Amino acid sequence: MSPLSSLPSVEKILHTDAASGLASAYGRPLTVEAIRFALEAARGELKVAPNSSAPAIEVILSQAEARLSAWTRPSLQPVINATGVVLHTNLGRAPLSMATIEAMEGVSRGYSNLELDLETGKRGQRFVHAEAILQTLTGAEAALVVNNNASAVLLVLSALAAKKRVIIARSQLVEIGGGFRMPDVMKQSSARLVEVGTTNRVRVSDYRQEFAGATMVMRVHRSNFKMVGFTEEPDFKQVATEAHQAGLIVVDDLGSGALVETAKYGLAHEPTVQNSLEDGADVACFSGDKLVGGPQAGILVGGKELLEKIRKHPLARAVRADKTCLAGIAATLTHYLKNEAESELPIWRMISMPLETVRARAERWARELGEGEVQENQSTLGGGSLPGESIPSYVLALSVGSPDRCLKRLREQRPPIIARTEHGRVLLDPRTVLEEQETPLLSGLRAVLLEVE
Repeated sequence: MSPLSSLPSVEKILHTDAASGLASAYGRPLTVEAIRFALEAARGELKVAPNSSAPAIEVILSQAEARLSAWTRPSLQPVINATGVVLHTNLGRAPLSMATIEAMEGVSRGYSNLELDLETGKRGQRFVHAEAILQTLTGAEAALVVNNNASAVLLVLSALAAKKRVIIARSQLVEIGGGFRMPDVMKQSSARLVEVGTTNRVRVSDYRQEFAGATMVMRVHRSNFKMVGFTEEPDFKQVATEAHQAGLIVVDDLGSGALVETAKYGLAHEPTVQNSLEDGADVACFSGDKLVGGPQAGILVGGKELLEKIRKHPLARAVRADKTCLAGIAATLTHYLKNEAESELPIWRMISMPLETVRARAERWARELGEGEVQENQSTLGGGSLPGESIPSYVLALSVGSPDRCLKRLREQRPPIIARTEHGRVLLDPRTVLEEQETPLLSGLRAVLLEVE
């Protein structure tokens, strides 16, 4: 009998107990598809090697199960961030507080009053759910939450400056991650870009020369680089004052969106949202998932009349925030209202973690593993926030045969462990490892070190 003809049929395989178990776990249609794939692979192998024996049903089912697992395994999964980069863009930026997670979960489990006014029983507006908190925190007359800060900038320009002249300093025509370029955003909004100054030096007089015929002055945050050397840039408050005297709208794209003074943590001063409004911004926009420490969002605060115009623009519906984002942002902002951001928001716990605590954690890891050396090092903020700034830290440095192979095996753990290398050693920074992740971190490290040493 030909090995091909001895292959079992799909139906015969499905009548086995093992196949019934797979069908129960993955559903019958998907299980049938996986078995067919496994049988087709077996036929292909037998055609190449016709003298081989047909695989047993158990082998086919094992291959089908592997395929089912691969098909249904989520590609997006939690990881352990041991890189020392607090706001790691590739790793999802800010981890959320428990209150934020609970708020997002709460509105996801059933229905919510997303667009229902509970007092009147009539249709309401979704933007109100975070607006009051933002008004209290920043002193703004009005606020709006959209899906990210890039869309916030595009929305502001589209609603307030379409086909009109917008003045921006050449030193601020930035490109951030993913090829997001400010000139391209201006073009997409149909606003007309007016560049002033030179790449490294901009003065108030440069702005003043272009006020006539312009509608808006915009400051753009240089989120991922610094300018040093022979540079000059005017005070934002002075530019805003003169722009207002000329009847122009002043918009401030803050990028990271600090709500607390970063200098208190030994970092450079980052203009806060409150500073921006006090210094004359009519509209300020910023991210919710960077220095705010919440879910991805774009937040706009400013004058009531301008925000109302922005809300009514057709693009506002396309970029609006959903119920989970609004619930999460509101819960995150509440930590600032209650003056508990440092204790409740993971990014601020990491940033403010005492150096002695970081060192003690690294030393404990070394003792439990019986491996590695604790060294002084630096953590960074990342996420396009405070470029060039670092935080003193300690790392556990591991000497292994192949650092790249070690990093790969760490990424293959469950949960994956993301580390970095420096001078031929694998480094793990405790500052960005959540306390509840220490056990799986050490377990994964032990497994990998047994293989790569």
